[in-house]
Amino acid sequence: MWPMSKRNMLLVVLGLTVLTILVAQMPAVKRALGWRWDGITAYVGGLIDPVEALPAPEIVVTPALAAEAPTPSPPGPTVTARPSPTALPAAANLAAPTFELQGPNNCGPATLSLYLNYYGWEGDQYTIAEEIKPISSDRNVNVDELVYYAQNWAGWLNSQFRVDGDVELLKTFVANGIPVMIEEGYYLQAVYWPNDDRWAGHYLLVTGYDDATGEFIVQDTFDGPNLRLTYARLDEGWQQFNRVYMLAYLPDQEESVREILGENWNVEVNRQRALETARAETDADPADAYAWFNVGMNLVYFENYVQAAEAFDVARSIGLPQRMLRYQFGPFFAYYHANRLDDLNSLVDYALRITDVSEEAMIWKGWGYYRQGNNTAAIQQFRLAYETNPKSVYAQQALDFMGVSP
Repeated sequence: MWPMSKRNMLLVVLGLTVLTILVAQMPAVKRALGWRWDGITAYVGGLIDPVEALPAPEIVVTPALAAEAPTPSPPGPTVTARPSPTALPAAANLAAPTFELQGPNNCGPATLSLYLNYYGWEGDQYTIAEEIKPISSDRNVNVDELVYYAQNWAGWLNSQFRVDGDVELLKTFVANGIPVMIEEGYYLQAVYWPNDDRWAGHYLLVTGYDDATGEFIVQDTFDGPNLRLTYARLDEGWQQFNRVYMLAYLPDQEESVREILGENWNVEVNRQRALETARAETDADPADAYAWFNVGMNLVYFENYVQAAEAFDVARSIGLPQRMLRYQFGPFFAYYHANRLDDLNSLVDYALRITDVSEEAMIWKGWGYYRQGNNTAAIQQFRLAYETNPKSVYAQQALDFMGVSP
């Protein structure tokens, strides 16, 4: 029999252990610990298996990019050009929604929550995440998934996205009472593995601008509310994501949105212009890897996969960030459809090395197996992607294509 003091001490230790476990399971605490756990596991993994640069192609083909994708004609009535920038006020600052600090890997849902709350929506980032990324370690939400959420769970608003935005366009929307959500490149403060280049993708909500200082006012769910970024700094990071932007607005603002977008209201015209912008930027700076990447992304839209693959070849040869394929998947489309399976498999394996919880990369690994005739392995990957994100419509579509259940 132990002395009473030792028995009591053991009981206290056991009690504290149980209490710690219970507290750690509380949602708020679990989310706070998630950041640290992600960092620890990523760094240890980087020590065991060092992270190299994103693979370059073995042979760089001189891209035959002279042939342009067909320029479509906008359907329906002709739309007016967007208002001249000279008509804009020198500054505008919309009422910022109540700020919400993002949870782990949650900048997409958190920023969309700010956006929808601007119009009176009453949910939060976890309301959104539950429907599009229920697993917190899922590190990416695509802009089309955010639009999908807004259309289905905040359907009293109109929502859509475009690419090839510019500074004047952002200012015009804000001056007309419509915030704009953008995705851009961002440099992390923390180092997650040895040789980490710290580049990541990040969403921002643009709510104001000031020509006197040449700055936008943005809501950043990681760094804080009402931050200021120079026009040039914002555009530099924005270009790394093809200058994509999401719009959410009231139905009675539809005509104003059409007028501001002008011919960009038509999605195919918008993509053609984005392709022209990216090509012009490669002409101005042939060493701009992001411009070449954007050429590839826009060619993928037009299903011009061979030329898209060649543009991605150039971007890879110049050098892309380690986390690039966590957020943008155009190279997977291009190499798959161009029947360049070695490149597809190399990039998919690298993407999964960087981001092991990526249903998008798992799906493309499955499609690579499918193209090779290995249906069993393909189904296994599609099911793994579904387990990673049971709300992924792309994983469900892949399983449906194979005629199997999750």
